[in-house]
Amino acid sequence: MKLCVSLLKTRHNCLPRIKIMTVKEYNTTVELYSDNVFRFILKNIRDEEKAKDIVQDSFLKLWQKVEEVEADKSKSYLFTTAYRTMIDLIRRDKKQGNWDEVSEQSYSHQEQYNGLNEVLQAALAKLSEIQRSVVMLRDYEGYDYNEIGEITGLSLSQVKVYIFRARKVLKDFLVSVEAVL
Repeated sequence: MKLCVSLLKTRHNCLPRIKIMTVKEYNTTVELYSDNVFRFILKNIRDEEKAKDIVQDSFLKLWQKVEEVEADKSKSYLFTTAYRTMIDLIRRDKKQGNWDEVSEQSYSHQEQYNGLNEVLQAALAKLSEIQRSVVMLRDYEGYDYNEIGEITGLSLSQVKVYIFRARKVLKDFLVSVEAVL
């Protein structure tokens, strides 16, 4: 019995200590990343209210896990949490309603017509959810492949493949639109 206790003490001492995030570090995290998380989610779901809800849920989850998340890992944790919450919301919405029954004005956040924005949105709509997410994380938010892998739960090679294929779809679509214009 004494041997087990000493082994437990030794193991406990050998485990790396997690530095608990302070309230100040949490507030700094909110200031630094809330706009970035919001933009990323908004670009994917195109609904400002839902994007705000997802961001708020993500920060709430971070606060609930404040003792488990290190301050220097908070950015990755936030984007991962927001991404997964967004995917859950998209799946839930697919099961619930029919968008054909809703007028465009009720879910559109853009009031003015912008041809280029419409073309880009149409191009992004051609992508699968995962392709759109990884392209947005890479090209719009500026994350590197490893960070995208952490956020989405994909391997490095999967991230590269999804980005390559998404860019190919975007290029083919945009070139075909150019020929029409």
